[in-house]
Amino acid sequence: MSMFTKVGAEAAAASNNEGAAKESPIVSFKSGSLFKVGVKSINNVAEYYGYSIYNKVNTFVPKNPATRNAKGYISSGQTVWDKASELLYAEANAAKEAGASEDAVKEITDEAYLYKGKKRYLRAFYDLTTGKDIVVDLSPKQEQTLKSVIEDNVDDLDVIAFKLAKKGAGTAAVVSLNAIVKMERDLTEEERANFAKIGDEPFDFADFETCLYVADEEEQTKNLVIAGFDIGRLGLSIGASASNAPAPSDNDAPGIDDSELPF
Repeated sequence: MSMFTKVGAEAAAASNNEGAAKESPIVSFKSGSLFKVGVKSINNVAEYYGYSIYNKVNTFVPKNPATRNAKGYISSGQTVWDKASELLYAEANAAKEAGASEDAVKEITDEAYLYKGKKRYLRAFYDLTTGKDIVVDLSPKQEQTLKSVIEDNVDDLDVIAFKLAKKGAGTAAVVSLNAIVKMERDLTEEERANFAKIGDEPFDFADFETCLYVADEEEQTKNLVIAGFDIGRLGLSIGASASNAPAPSDNDAPGIDDSELPF
């Protein structure tokens, strides 16, 4: 089962590592980042669901991810993090029905949201400085921003270079992709030479597989402990299998906007 829910044209419409010798194209895309890039194709993108808790657990994808429907809802194969989230959402619903205050219910749903898988995107560009493909990790809103610019220029990608930038941090982070109007002036000779090679090799979609950290069930369970969740509530202990853990029955989990999250 792939870690990606959509790849290529399908991911664009939705707005195993080959060995140690193969360098991953993922790059740090933090505030202040600026790359001069070319776009080989609007479809060089992959959608995935990552799990993390800011400043506690770094983003990972499950070795055996849950199966999701076209809208992203889990239909089968919950991970231990999915089970933790669903248990808390069920607890919040029970508290609400019992007459708990709005603030008390929100405290539980906010915790439940922490353990949900969040939709993210990997998008590939061609770095004109290095002459290599690079991949950046994006929130859904950030992906939509970049994709819109690419769509506006989709018929001229072979003659237009861009500046890819990020400013701000956390929920205030803003990404941009601006066309370089005067390439003779704003690109070095080497960068112009690299741009001339943009059509030589298409992006290798297998490279996306090298960009994410994959955690097996045991590591996911340990990450729950690090995050502060009582894994005993799922019938788990460190070193024990989670495959037989009881799954909460409530599927009506309230939604919270996850369009911008620190990564």
